[in-house]
Amino acid sequence: MDDSTTISVKIFGVGTAGINILEELAKAAIPGVALAAVNTDARSVAASSAPEKIALEIKSARGAGTSGDPQRSRAAAEENLPKLKQACEGMDVVFLMAGLGGGAGTGISPVLAQAARESGALVLAFVAMPFDCEGNRRLQQAKLGLEQLKSAADGVICLPNQEIFKLIDEKTSVVETFKILNGLLAEGVSGVWRLMARKGLLEIHYADLCALLRERRGDSSFATAEAAGATRSREVMDKLFAHPMLDGGKTLSESDAVLVSLTGGPDLTMAEVHRVMEHINGKCERAQVVMGAAIDESFRERLAITLIAVRRGEPLVEKAELQDREPHQPESRTSEDLSHHLLNQENGARPQSRFVPPAPALPPEKMEQLAARQTRSRKNPKMRQGQLPLEIISKGRFDKSEPTIHKGEDLDVPTYIRRGVALN
Repeated sequence: MDDSTTISVKIFGVGTAGINILEELAKAAIPGVALAAVNTDARSVAASSAPEKIALEIKSARGAGTSGDPQRSRAAAEENLPKLKQACEGMDVVFLMAGLGGGAGTGISPVLAQAARESGALVLAFVAMPFDCEGNRRLQQAKLGLEQLKSAADGVICLPNQEIFKLIDEKTSVVETFKILNGLLAEGVSGVWRLMARKGLLEIHYADLCALLRERRGDSSFATAEAAGATRSREVMDKLFAHPMLDGGKTLSESDAVLVSLTGGPDLTMAEVHRVMEHINGKCERAQVVMGAAIDESFRERLAITLIAVRRGEPLVEKAELQDREPHQPESRTSEDLSHHLLNQENGARPQSRFVPPAPALPPEKMEQLAARQTRSRKNPKMRQGQLPLEIISKGRFDKSEPTIHKGEDLDVPTYIRRGVALN
């Protein structure tokens, strides 16, 4: 059964990781969806099974990519902006899939998202963040790329790779781990497409989805689950709340809006729908819940759930990182921040003046003579600083001005004279 609407959808796999996810998604053979591979590595694009291939080559790289540099990848995307816009023309919805932290996915995705939005499409990005073991450099690059992507896309659904440890054990190989990760993101895209494209008894309209995502533009999470048999409604909820993106349901309690799409066969009962939604509503303390349900003949004795949770997220980029991105814009400080900074400085040794050379090394006898001389000078009460016999010059237009008196002292008189400090 193919009840897809006339909504035009294109899915871009961006960078090596994005193309790998695209290959996983291609196995599902989603009807009526165009697939495109985008990368700065021409060999990676050529090896993709996607019908549309977009290689953003840089001449100096000779087709070998951008060596993990997001700035070079972004520059390549901006140079080929007309080509990217042409690839997005006529699309109602554009999905981007990428891994952040490297060069191509981090640098190209924000530019491609902006090009798709300018073409009039609703832009949803599904991205993976690096493992903790990949190091600080990739993590910081991923955070910057995620912040830029959030500014360009209508919605960004992020899967931290580290969360996969909730689904694997000690014996899971590296190859199998990345296969599971790619499968999770591919399932998310398939679920959202199913939510939008299939007519249902309780339908979530494309316009409603656009309004919801474009109004909030925050952090988004997703989860998909499927079960079959007589206990499918109970099993599907157990699988759903075990999904790493929902953190046991905590994500739902922190969300502002939750979209739920149920797909079942003709045997789906109202009691099952009520049972599932009762569990979900119980977790959504302050969220606006939007539900849709569709009947598909191929889902007989099966029940599938796709859930998208949206919340207004805090920026992931610290001020110092923003300065690295925009080095010519100095960080502004409020007076309160500045006073706090000055008052809380550690008391350290005051550095010597750069105009005064360090004192020469002297023998012990000479040091004792200088110490004795200084002691005698401090004991002499008659030493006072005198004024030099200089000619008094008129102050001009300030001649008739009143002296600056503070606590009985004339501040126009030099401090060392007012306080009788001897200059040796």
